[in-house]
Amino acid sequence: MNNWELLMQGFSVAFTFSNAMAAFIGALLGIVVGAMPGIGAAAGVSMLLPMTFKMNPTAGIIMLAGIYYGNMYGGAYSATLLNIPGDTPAVVTALDGYQLTLKGKAGKSLATGNYASFIGGSIGIVFLTIFGPLLAEIGLKFGPAEVAALIFLALTSIGWLLGDDPVKGLVAACLGILLSTIGIDGASGNARYNFGSLNLIGGITFVPLVIGMFGFSQVLEMISDSKEFKVDGVKKLSIRESMLSWAEFKEIFWPSVRSGVLGNFIGFLPGAGATTGSFLAYILEKRIGKKRHTLGTGEITGVAVSEAANNAGAVGSFAPLLSLGIPGSSTSAVLLGGLMMWGLRPGPLLFESNPDFVWGLISSMYFGNILCLVAGMAVLPFLVSFLKISKRVMIPIIMVICLVGSYAVGNSIFDMGIMVVAGVVAFYLKKQAFPSSPVLLAFVLAPRLEVSMRQALSISQGSLWVFFEKPISAVILICTFALLLFPVIQKLIAFSKARKN
Repeated sequence: MNNWELLMQGFSVAFTFSNAMAAFIGALLGIVVGAMPGIGAAAGVSMLLPMTFKMNPTAGIIMLAGIYYGNMYGGAYSATLLNIPGDTPAVVTALDGYQLTLKGKAGKSLATGNYASFIGGSIGIVFLTIFGPLLAEIGLKFGPAEVAALIFLALTSIGWLLGDDPVKGLVAACLGILLSTIGIDGASGNARYNFGSLNLIGGITFVPLVIGMFGFSQVLEMISDSKEFKVDGVKKLSIRESMLSWAEFKEIFWPSVRSGVLGNFIGFLPGAGATTGSFLAYILEKRIGKKRHTLGTGEITGVAVSEAANNAGAVGSFAPLLSLGIPGSSTSAVLLGGLMMWGLRPGPLLFESNPDFVWGLISSMYFGNILCLVAGMAVLPFLVSFLKISKRVMIPIIMVICLVGSYAVGNSIFDMGIMVVAGVVAFYLKKQAFPSSPVLLAFVLAPRLEVSMRQALSISQGSLWVFFEKPISAVILICTFALLLFPVIQKLIAFSKARKN
């Protein structure tokens, strides 16, 4: 069967009652969590992951995916009304969105974000439908050496892309690799770095770690910042006043399409995710857009390009996740952990071994994207009241969700302790400008890197040349070394210029 026939078959899976409800609940929760200032998609998905354990894998991942792309819609709300992005991809949205709020055009900005998010999400889903299976076919040609090289490239690129300082990003990735080595060594059967604790024999449990890093650390962040959220200049919003005119819609349409295509391809890259796509789309619009000279002063085009790119990037990150088993963002790393807990192994064989699951998920995104647009417009009248919720209310609610979620995995107090420690460490990493996302991505990818390297070295009888003899792995490793050397070359050039001056 071709892709479109499989997609139609997927719709029959997606539109069963349980799966359709999962998409609806996921989209709604995603918008709500996204609108909560500073929480973010990774925190939202990780905190709500335990809710899906009793669900079948298809319904569970449909719900989590809905939370992810629904979060992209919701992130624009607090960015526009509070100048506090709900998630990092919405940082760019705040540049024009908040200026529109100060001009009394908050409703127009929010409606623009919803329309552009729908356009970008639609582009991302169509591209996933076309290119997802193609990536899987390429992945089938990968042996252990190629897989090891690809994961090594992903680990290097996440350090480079997920933070302002590549060195700190790589250090954070190394911490994730170290954490992944705790527990029984699969090859020798020996315990590694468990410090005599029986609780660590099986390694660090994924769910408490991710809830702590993204959920509990956010609680600590809120406690450390005593300022309450404040909505300036907006008393109420109405759907009718927020609707765009035909001229305004035409103004944002092509920039949204252009940014959606760019954001989607950026989302394909391991570690790049939606944030990088939204920044690059905004930079591109500043170069070639009709309103390039006034971007940043309150233009609906600025909101549109950011929202289209980050939604397309979020959906785009599913392509490497499902086809190659490589997460494209910290949120897709959480989804990867969830899939593995359900006994599913993302990668090239997933499209062949579980077609109903894969195509059911992709089909649900078409439905979920429409739900997000409708729900996103429907919640506009309630947004101002919702965003005035005090931190004194939000903090205990999030804390309880974190504690209950981490305990529910294995009914273990030790897991709750892991969650708290992970949250404290992530909080202090952030204070020292170390990104948390590379820690999680490396934690998820490192075990596969270890297994693939061992298999490749076993085949070659210990020779490292196995990684350079095969064209695919050789090209990937050359790209990896170029990424590693790039910061060094940059510093050498800067030092040389400084000496001349």
